[in-house]
Amino acid sequence: MKNKIFPFIILFVALGLSSTAAYYSIIGLSKLFAGVALAVIIMASFLEASKLVIASLLYQYWSTLNKILRTYLTVSLLVLILITSMGIYGMLSSGYQETYNKLSVIENQKDYIQQEINFYHEDVNRHDRELEIIANNISTLSSTKSSAIQVKDTSVRGGYRTTISTSEVRLAQKRIVTEEENRKNIQEKRKKIVDSLQKYQLQILKIGNNNDVARELGPLQYLSGLTDISMDKIINLLLLIIIFVFDPLAISLVIVANFAFSKSQIKPKINIEDEDEDEDNKNYNTLDINQDGKIDQNEIEIAQNKISELSSKLKTSLSGWRKNKIRLDIDNLTSQLPQDDSQTKTY
Repeated sequence: MKNKIFPFIILFVALGLSSTAAYYSIIGLSKLFAGVALAVIIMASFLEASKLVIASLLYQYWSTLNKILRTYLTVSLLVLILITSMGIYGMLSSGYQETYNKLSVIENQKDYIQQEINFYHEDVNRHDRELEIIANNISTLSSTKSSAIQVKDTSVRGGYRTTISTSEVRLAQKRIVTEEENRKNIQEKRKKIVDSLQKYQLQILKIGNNNDVARELGPLQYLSGLTDISMDKIINLLLLIIIFVFDPLAISLVIVANFAFSKSQIKPKINIEDEDEDEDNKNYNTLDINQDGKIDQNEIEIAQNKISELSSKLKTSLSGWRKNKIRLDIDNLTSQLPQDDSQTKTY
């Protein structure tokens, strides 16, 4: 089950992740060079496909590739990963910027409405203070009483009599009527201002309830307030983390898929005369080519030629593990040879 199914699961995930990274990269690069978007899409598509091919090629033929070509392909793979990461960063940052711009527009609208609300609040407070003054004036005028005065009257003893003056009362009553009119006018103005204030307050609530953009950026705003770091810095750090694991992980899974498929295959035994097969897959378990139970002179000569050929390869520039494998093959062949050429080894 592990050898048959798991490699396909790895391949599916690797291709899915690589395709997603390629899509993000292509879209991001096409936005970066919007003037030639179609040409960039075609170019980036083939570069993304080449990247997967290069990763597989380097894994399967690392020891047999020319050093210069191997170095160039490795550098090209790293550059392609960098280009893909730039495209992914460009697309994701563009999406964030678009959402942030919408939020900025909404915040500006809310700020403008809040300024209007503050203005009307001040107006309402001012009218409330005027109504309070008018109420105090009316209360004072209402307590005005008639005053006693002395008027000259020869018909009474002493020539003066005491009477009541109502002029202050009449004047106070006129003032009360005026203050009542003023209070009525101010109350009407205040009512209009309160209606306008409620309209702007409802607009603020409507914007807050229907603001999908704010809900999308809500976690970022919370983190920004919690860490006292701007949202731009937080999103930049988040994007760097994403691109650090996105495309490199996709390439790593492609290489792992190659490894898994190579391990899942059952390798047959290969005789030493199969010259066309890959040297890394050869298996020198037996010198008995014709399977007759004996090693004859012809088979001994083939083995000796193979030992000579493998010994020559040890003098070339090969990796350490490749040389160790060649030495093991030489030891294996040598151990199967008869003590001298006149002897025939029988199994």
